[in-house]
Amino acid sequence: MAESGEDLTVLDRTQADTAERIAVLVRRLLAKRAIERPVGPDDDLGTSGLSSLDLVSLMLSVETEFAIKIPDREMTPANFRSIARIDALLRTLAERPA
Repeated sequence: MAESGEDLTVLDRTQADTAERIAVLVRRLLAKRAIERPVGPDDDLGTSGLSSLDLVSLMLSVETEFAIKIPDREMTPANFRSIARIDALLRTLAERPA
């Protein structure tokens, strides 16, 4: 228990949770293709086994999972190349004024 005057720190797990939620979506798509391999945050999703159609499906799944609408100009293969890139896109969108 903290004594009076001590600051308590709450861990910010938002970024880790977001990346994990994206990873779950990627693993589901890979499983549909019967691909069971670990995919790291910076691994190229195309090289990991996702087709261009799978990436479109991933884009839609990310919108559904996070209850957002990704602007058409942001729906690019570059933004969906890896889990880390998707995570960065989501953080950028969250920082923009509504």
